[in-house]
Amino acid sequence: MNDRPHRIFSMPYASVHPLYIAKLARKDRTVDELNQVVRWLTGFTQAELDKHIEAGSTFTEFFDAATINSNAPLITGVICGVRIEQIEDPLMKKIRYLDKLVDELYKGRPIEKVLRG
Repeated sequence: MNDRPHRIFSMPYASVHPLYIAKLARKDRTVDELNQVVRWLTGFTQAELDKHIEAGSTFTEFFDAATINSNAPLITGVICGVRIEQIEDPLMKKIRYLDKLVDELYKGRPIEKVLRG
């Protein structure tokens, strides 16, 4: 068993945010929609989100500072070949929640449905 932390934990969130933007732009989804989803999940204000991006916060720092939405456990399904409900590592689960929300936007799901509750 590999006891080392996953390498994404030490990656800056700012290195992935533009990839989310580019992915969503291919389906005519906006940066505002992406930011709305990130803010919903993390509890950040736009200023706090911008600060984490500018500071180069790692995923660990990013999610340590977040207050995860109480409806986040309603995010279920498979992302990256793994069922979210079966992910044991709390940080990885939060990262996959975000991936799943971005994926749902990409697939055209209405923002009201993406933001559960």
